[in-house]
Amino acid sequence: RIGQQQMVEIAKAISYQAKLLIMDEPTAALTTREAETLFGVTRGLREKGVGIIFITHRLEEIFEIADRVTVMRDGKTVGTRPIDEVDRATVVRMMVGRELDEMFAVKETEIGCPLLEVEHLATPDLLEDISFSLRQGEIVGLFGLLGSGRTDLARALFGVGPSPTGTVKIGGCPLTVRSPADATKAGLGYVPEDRKLHGLVLPMSVRENLTLVILRHLTWATLVRRGAERKLADRFIDDLGIRTPSREQRVNNLSGGNQQKVVVAKWLASNPKVLILDEPTRGIDVGAKAEVHGIMAELAEQGVGILMISSELLEVLAMSDRILVMHEGRITGEFSRHEATSELVMLAATGTETDPADRPTGEVVQ
Repeated sequence: RIGQQQMVEIAKAISYQAKLLIMDEPTAALTTREAETLFGVTRGLREKGVGIIFITHRLEEIFEIADRVTVMRDGKTVGTRPIDEVDRATVVRMMVGRELDEMFAVKETEIGCPLLEVEHLATPDLLEDISFSLRQGEIVGLFGLLGSGRTDLARALFGVGPSPTGTVKIGGCPLTVRSPADATKAGLGYVPEDRKLHGLVLPMSVRENLTLVILRHLTWATLVRRGAERKLADRFIDDLGIRTPSREQRVNNLSGGNQQKVVVAKWLASNPKVLILDEPTRGIDVGAKAEVHGIMAELAEQGVGILMISSELLEVLAMSDRILVMHEGRITGEFSRHEATSELVMLAATGTETDPADRPTGEVVQ
């Protein structure tokens, strides 16, 4: 798994006993516990005189580990400040020129009828008795630590991997998903956690990636209607604000945030009823995160049901109408936006039972 691969890579880098260690997004795929272990190792290296450049998009890590912070934007240095002279809001302003309260595009949307209903879903050794629903216009956050089964659930719903037992309904109609093609035809879209490995064909152009899912609708007598394809690509490049020199730019030359937008646009082109987003903002900067959050909010307003899988607790708390928590292949907690707290969610993520009486009833999580 990506998180385990990341730990092996970090161990390899540390084993070199270098005088200068550069860590580029070392915690991107790590759980909170694993990240704390890494921070402990990093502090130990610092005490031994090792210089460390720690590159991260997670603001809380800057204040956890750094002595100084350097902010870059558009290939240029914005500024360098001692960490005790800045706060979170100051760093955000340096990064994107916006205030902290603009990071999450939280909107109250009208929740409609059930779009996705899952009952007693299970796969051997991965998932156990998963039941939940997702409604029209609702963003359901799915949180869990590494190995909790959250990505296994997404893959099972989309027809990737072992066929699950149980019942899945889309719009009230029972659905048998044996492959991603079955899921796509039923109205599901899936943005995977590793966009480079599973979401994009990197040597191909932005245009070609954008139209992959619906290519059969753009053909006539086995020939691609290039005019229609270019028109569709231009529309999504404009609608999602994909920053690219042209539609013919190879997608591996784009920034991480723009690559992520291409993956999202690819599935939006299929007009999904339900969109599964696995780590939608992993490895992209704060500005790109805000744009992705804005896209999610707009889709929810249009009636799309969104299942958002994220390892960033703040993102889950801020963006979700409802939160599901997984631990060891089971759902161990469900919270509304108003009752969720970081403590309750983390307790459920570690498999700890919580007393419903401890839940707040009126306070909105910000």
